[in-house]
Amino acid sequence: MTPAQLSRALSSALRRAVAEGELPRTAAEPPAGVTLRNPPHGDADYASNLALRLAAATGHPARSVADVLRTRLVQEAGVARVEVAGPGFLNIHLAESGWTALVRRIAERGRAERPQDAAPAEDPARDAERWAAVTGTAPRLERRDGNPLFRVQYAHSRVRALLTAADDLGFAPEPGPYATRAEGRLLTLLADSARIAERCTAPDGNPAAPDHPADPAAYAPLARHLTAVADAFLDLHDAPGARPVLPRGDEKPEAAHRSRLALAEAAGTVLAGGLTQLGISAPHHL
Repeated sequence: MTPAQLSRALSSALRRAVAEGELPRTAAEPPAGVTLRNPPHGDADYASNLALRLAAATGHPARSVADVLRTRLVQEAGVARVEVAGPGFLNIHLAESGWTALVRRIAERGRAERPQDAAPAEDPARDAERWAAVTGTAPRLERRDGNPLFRVQYAHSRVRALLTAADDLGFAPEPGPYATRAEGRLLTLLADSARIAERCTAPDGNPAAPDHPADPAAYAPLARHLTAVADAFLDLHDAPGARPVLPRGDEKPEAAHRSRLALAEAAGTVLAGGLTQLGISAPHHL
């Protein structure tokens, strides 16, 4: 379930609650500014502030409104469970099958679109200039963590290295259950990638390049998103205590390794696609 689908499910739950008389008609239309976000209370895939925004219009406490919405939202396909957290947030856990399908869809798209053997040509100075034009910053060529462009390109190259190493070990990516908070953070970002990429298109529907006469700053949301995806992937892969993508020592490849490799591949696909859309190279090696 994508963020857009989940937003529609929230609206549907609200309409049904009003139609069935559990919420007054003053709550019939979702208020402006209702968003999906990372949960401020507890651990879930998404949190919604819909009940908090409806409390004044309904005259009911936010947690009571949230409980009404929870009983309906949990019936939606793709939603595993919903909890009321904090002052009235809806903490939404998506079904694992939804995340598995998302990872599979993104990874398969990437395999279909990218050449299997050829790495794109890299021009660091040109890449830095394009990134600077998009983000409104000075061009930076240093290859260190403090440079967002380096982190994005480095994360992509790490994914390519993982895929090559897994092939050498004789196993391939296969999406499976995802349960950790770090996995959930990355999955949430991946689910939003298509929407953000579509915002950076020319009127004819084709991806526009950042040197197009239009304002390069229009691509800033895509650059920020790629940075967030790269950071989430690197946190998943490199953080202390992170679960390894590849087997270690004499360990045999298991389903968990295949699953994490598939998630990495999906992240790499999003990073490569976004960099290409910005007119920046996605190198296999740094």
